[in-house]
Amino acid sequence: MTIKQTRLKDCFIIEPKVFEDARGYFLESFNQKTFNEAVGNKIKFIQDNESYSTKGVLRGMHYQIGKYAQAKLVRTVKGKVLDVVMDIREESQTFGQHISVELSEDNKHQLFIPRGFAHGFIVLSEWAIFSYKCDNFYNKASEGGFIYNDPELKIEWRLDQKDLIISEKDLVLPKFKNARL
Repeated sequence: MTIKQTRLKDCFIIEPKVFEDARGYFLESFNQKTFNEAVGNKIKFIQDNESYSTKGVLRGMHYQIGKYAQAKLVRTVKGKVLDVVMDIREESQTFGQHISVELSEDNKHQLFIPRGFAHGFIVLSEWAIFSYKCDNFYNKASEGGFIYNDPELKIEWRLDQKDLIISEKDLVLPKFKNARL
């Protein structure tokens, strides 16, 4: 397993070692000891979630605040997504910066998103199954978010606006500067 620091503080891309042969492949998708050593922190994941979405579905930008903030380990089981994360920790040297990472069934990469980050993704393939581990339980009262197309953030989602499928809830999120952090 190779773990690479991104340009955002405490956010890592994880590339598992894949063993392939005529039967298919095998990979270790998670190892608590290796993971904690690599990220320099003890993370205990307590919940796994999975979503199925079709091409153009954009989910984000979401986060949890306060004692219900969540660290996540995300990956695409089937299909391909563009995953976008943004550091919203006001004390962080990378506050307000974002990165985009392509996660697919082909590259099998994972992304570790620490607490204090906003997260979203868009499906680039015909459909995708997206999986994520969380280190804290969801709490509706602690939910936060900002609009995916805030012009000040300049997030490139790769698909044309007309091809996006976005929930009503996500369409009414505030701009980042007005979001509850």
